[in-house]
Amino acid sequence: MEDVVQLAYSIDTLYFLVMGALVMFMAPGFAMLEAGMVRTKSTSEILTKNIALFSIASLMYLICGYSIMYSDGAGWIPGFGSYLGGGDNTVEEVLASGGDVYYSGASDFFFQVVFVATAMSIISGAVAERMKLLAFLIFAVVMTGFIYPVQGFWKWGGGALDEAGFLDFAGSGVVHMCGATAALAGVILLGARKGKYNDDGTVNAIPGANMPLATLGTFILWFGWFGFNGGSELIVSNVLEANAVALIFVNTNTAAAAGAIAALLASLIFGGGKADLTMALNGALAGLVSITAEPLTPTPGAALLIGAAGGVIVYFSILGLDKVLKIDDPVGAISVHGTCGIWGLIAVCFTNGDATIGSQLMGIAVIFLWTFVTAGIVWMLLKVTIGIRISEAEEEAGADATDIGIEAYPEFTR
Repeated sequence: MEDVVQLAYSIDTLYFLVMGALVMFMAPGFAMLEAGMVRTKSTSEILTKNIALFSIASLMYLICGYSIMYSDGAGWIPGFGSYLGGGDNTVEEVLASGGDVYYSGASDFFFQVVFVATAMSIISGAVAERMKLLAFLIFAVVMTGFIYPVQGFWKWGGGALDEAGFLDFAGSGVVHMCGATAALAGVILLGARKGKYNDDGTVNAIPGANMPLATLGTFILWFGWFGFNGGSELIVSNVLEANAVALIFVNTNTAAAAGAIAALLASLIFGGGKADLTMALNGALAGLVSITAEPLTPTPGAALLIGAAGGVIVYFSILGLDKVLKIDDPVGAISVHGTCGIWGLIAVCFTNGDATIGSQLMGIAVIFLWTFVTAGIVWMLLKVTIGIRISEAEEEAGADATDIGIEAYPEFTR
């Protein structure tokens, strides 16, 4: 019996680590997607932000974030601590638990730290091409070390939202909507890119520089999402759990494919008869975000409908934010992760009998208000101290030249 318990522990730990590595691979996915969707003169700055934010997230979550999110707090008040000292389960603890302790504590930390990096990556694309690098990196410290972990504690740490029955299996709200809301607060204070909107209200499209790169980034994110959702099942070492992980993979893939096709068709029908590649890419991501709140209870057919709805929703959300609200989001991150994060949380009610619309709306409101207010305060403090936006001359020259010093495409930009 002891050998069986130790074998199951080893299998589930390995599974957790592999799933975490898949989620970590989403980091280059975000980097490639964002680099493809901005202009050549801002590419190196985007890449610098992505590798720096992942590093900051890893360190801040180690220093305090993980210990806030999974603390001994209760209700709305998390506990505080640090994971700098490490620590893990002993053989005796594992055997004495009777199978209740089924993976390494360090594997749990690794899996969770790549999630907080994902939330921060969402912000990078939304504020691209006009935010100061230093301001962004300072915000990343607060976001990954405090803002994200606190609302994460309320759900995944057993806090008030979890007690209220709010359901969010893999993070449509905790990860995606949280990141999009922080991005929205920053974009509102930051303003649009120079030349994006005319005085008469018309919109000037600013196309991305590298669609092959953006497409590659989307496929990488799609691939990494199997770890994002599959790993959130937490265990794989018995028949029922193995079947559950397999269904999660199927539903995740189905929702992404349906979202891509739905957004592509929407662009054909409502966009003048021409297919919009960027909408198809964002549609795939919209389907993924939409299914993330509950990838286990839907049938594949239901996952198809949830993902397709996400693809249509993201199409109109991107157009609405751009043309109506004049919110300049170069990569569509606020719509993909925010609007579709909300849809995904509501969609839980259609397939999971334990979900209630009241609890889901409560979770949406709490995460949004917490993140918007706290992120807004941090952005505002940065704005009145060091400033958050580069100058018009620097923006004209490009963030690569002003903030980085290394141009991504010197043959084309000089």
